Amino acid sequence: MLKLPGLIDPHVHVREPGATHKEDWTSATASALAGGITTILAMPNTKPPIFDEQTLTEGLTIASQKARCDYAQYLGAGPDNAAAVARLAPRAAALKMYLDSTFGELRLDDMTLWLEHFRLWPGQTPIVTHSESRSMAAALWMAQMFDKPIHIAHISLREEVLLIKEAKARGVKVTCEVCPHHLFLNFAGSYAGAQHCCAPPHPLTGGRKEVRPRLATQADVEALWANLDVIDCFATDHAPHTLAEKDGENPPPGFPGLETILPLLLTAVSESRLTLDDMIEKMVTNPRKIFKLPEQPETWLEVDENARYEIKAAEMHSRCGWTPFEGWQVKGRVTRVVLRGREAYRDGKILVEPGFGKNVRT
Repeated sequence: MLKLPGLIDPHVHVREPGATHKEDWTSATASALAGGITTILAMPNTKPPIFDEQTLTEGLTIASQKARCDYAQYLGAGPDNAAAVARLAPRAAALKMYLDSTFGELRLDDMTLWLEHFRLWPGQTPIVTHSESRSMAAALWMAQMFDKPIHIAHISLREEVLLIKEAKARGVKVTCEVCPHHLFLNFAGSYAGAQHCCAPPHPLTGGRKEVRPRLATQADVEALWANLDVIDCFATDHAPHTLAEKDGENPPPGFPGLETILPLLLTAVSESRLTLDDMIEKMVTNPRKIFKLPEQPETWLEVDENARYEIKAAEMHSRCGWTPFEGWQVKGRVTRVVLRGREAYRDGKILVEPGFGKNVRT
């Protein structure tokens, strides 16, 4: 058995409040534990969004009653709440700014709306942006102008990783994350890695391929792998939708990922595309440092690193009921998770009750 520290996922859409038919705090954190993840940071674009004191308190109350693993909650940047969220910063995972593909109360479609957030956010934790290509470049410039730390969510393009590399070299306080679907899938929905990996021959099609940022070209995928030293974190961007929604006329973007990230990365380790130390750095050490997260005492997971098996959504705990990696042959199965001294998961079964998870910001 391989013993690893509890993993941290800094990018999870729990879907509660507002869309619990897709996921809720109980199912999302059960899925996290089954994937070896003992801390999640929850995104604020719920219905209603988490963007003021009332919605933050209500959201954290739900989490305290239902979460099975540890957690923190992001605040969402809106067009007129910069002062309010800045005051709430100690209670939040960080500030999330949606600068692309944004709707509703968190829409920031004018760069002048960014200014007050960059000016007022206290900076103990980063401003996290959904920003792609040119909007990412603008966000980097604003972070440099205000000397604030910025974390770029789910990068996917060659130009993005190279621009971040240059910004780091010039002293910009920037970190970034990449998701497994942008490392293992290309724009055709096909496997984007070495030929000897046992991915199924049929690509994703239709709405099941929809995600934001979109799946990129093979050259973009290869650039991400070639610049792993620039990338600080692996994150799932766990964004569950039901199959009926994905296969419908207007499919929403997003993939589930909490239970597949570790076996996909361990498979890459077995193929010498990644080292185990790199994986731990990007799933434990760096997210803890970037988001100022406390150590979890007596917390670890055990993995049968030689187990080979097929990914099946039917065996997972997420409420959405599907995975873009259905049928993939992977290596490395989580067999046991201990969280704060208590056995939380063993051999497919969740052993802790809703409410066992702790808010790491209290």
